Amino acid sequence: MTCPDKPGQLINWFICSLCIPRARKLWSSRRPRTRRNLLLGTACAIYLGFLVSQVGRSSIQHGQAAEKGPHGSRDTAEVPFPEIPLDGTLAPPESQGNGTTLQPNVVYITLRSKRSKPANIRGTVKPKRRKKYAVASAAPRQAALVGPSLQPQEAARAANAAVPGFAQGGNLAKVGERPWRLVWGPGVRAGGSDFLQPKAKESNIRIYSESAPSWLSKDDIRKMRLLADSEVAGLGQVSSKSGARLLVLEGSAPGSAPRCGPSPCGLLKQPLDTSEVFAFHLDRILGLNRTLPSVSRKSEFIQDGRPCPIILWDASLSPASNDTHSSVKLTWGTYQQLLKQKCWQNGRVPKPEWGCTEIHHHEWSKMALFDFLLQIYNRLDTNCCGFRPRKEDACVQNGLRPKCNDQDSAALAHIVQRKHDPRHLVFIDNKGFFDRSEDNLNFKLLEGIKEFPESAVSVLKSQHLRQKLLQSLFLDKVYWESQGGRQGIEKLIDVIEQRAKILITYINAHGAKVLPMNE
Repeated sequence: MTCPDKPGQLINWFICSLCIPRARKLWSSRRPRTRRNLLLGTACAIYLGFLVSQVGRSSIQHGQAAEKGPHGSRDTAEVPFPEIPLDGTLAPPESQGNGTTLQPNVVYITLRSKRSKPANIRGTVKPKRRKKYAVASAAPRQAALVGPSLQPQEAARAANAAVPGFAQGGNLAKVGERPWRLVWGPGVRAGGSDFLQPKAKESNIRIYSESAPSWLSKDDIRKMRLLADSEVAGLGQVSSKSGARLLVLEGSAPGSAPRCGPSPCGLLKQPLDTSEVFAFHLDRILGLNRTLPSVSRKSEFIQDGRPCPIILWDASLSPASNDTHSSVKLTWGTYQQLLKQKCWQNGRVPKPEWGCTEIHHHEWSKMALFDFLLQIYNRLDTNCCGFRPRKEDACVQNGLRPKCNDQDSAALAHIVQRKHDPRHLVFIDNKGFFDRSEDNLNFKLLEGIKEFPESAVSVLKSQHLRQKLLQSLFLDKVYWESQGGRQGIEKLIDVIEQRAKILITYINAHGAKVLPMNE
């Protein structure tokens, strides 16, 4: 019998030497079994049972360790240990007298600090995509066929070739290996040579996620790409004091002069009007859908090469007058009377004496909210009577500021409808001003407005306006870079968020209603 060498074993043997003889004497003698003796005996029996269970468990564990041998460490890593302390309090293995090390039944875990990554907006990080490959056509004067995507093994077997006018990803796939689809690159004409040219330039409208943001329709994306990437086939002047030019996009029929109608057109404005691009994205995010698609584009017609906004030319707009650029002639006094009559609201047909136009009452609420956020004054406040204008503002340049004494006769401008849809407005000339201080905001734009669109107000109240604007504006590569990237865009969003808070305070203070306006 070996002498125990651990303090715990010494204590166990000492208690056993005291408990076993006493328990034998209690149960074998004829002394009366008092309560004290019974308690002592019971305690000794429980402790002996505990010792027996500990001895059995240790013998089983040693037996399993002996069976596993050198592979025991691999299996141990696969068994979960829910009660392992992670604070470094585990003792190291103990050394035995014969030079071997006694492996404890524990697992040591090394914790790595979690890698922090900068926050990014979903859909604004370009993912790693498989390259697309093209093959030379099997017969002369046939179109090249481009596969959807090739696996690395197939790309390794691809043959090197060059076909002019078709996109190339670097390698080519063999003819007939996979089902193919016809893909024409920009400027490609049928019947060309059967050799590949370098890959066509990337679109300035970038979508790296599986789909575009939900507030932009497929038609919006198509028109944005048309404005951003199409070749200019012609150039025309517009009867406007702003110096805008009309660009004819894509070629028309052979032998005919390029003109709007058969070919899509875009209105190219000055570089200082780039806020129209921001206005387009804000309009879609707020659910108003009243602006025309607009992108930023570097034009060869501008000498310094600065990006300019280009807005889609819509031939369905009603003819506008030359002085106010409006399809409906209204003054400020008439406009205020229309707001009181609530023309066409809830399907009610207005009476002739009310003087209503064909424009629905809710359209004025949408316009007022939109104009206030961007501080657009050239529609409802052409004389700049609601704020302190700068010298370079149009109202000061045209000498309209002194006319504020007779505001009721001031004409509204840029009130435009579509020919086939006179109930709804189309917001044109949406140049906003982000440098207007909070103590100089134009609250005249909100006069007479008692209801506001629920869809827009809910977005302004939510915490997602910034995220949506970042995600939406990122699509326009030229505009994003022209504003200094995300840092510059964030400064513009700061202004809009602050104005949104002021607008919500105004709505609550004046008891204005927030109604669904999706008629």
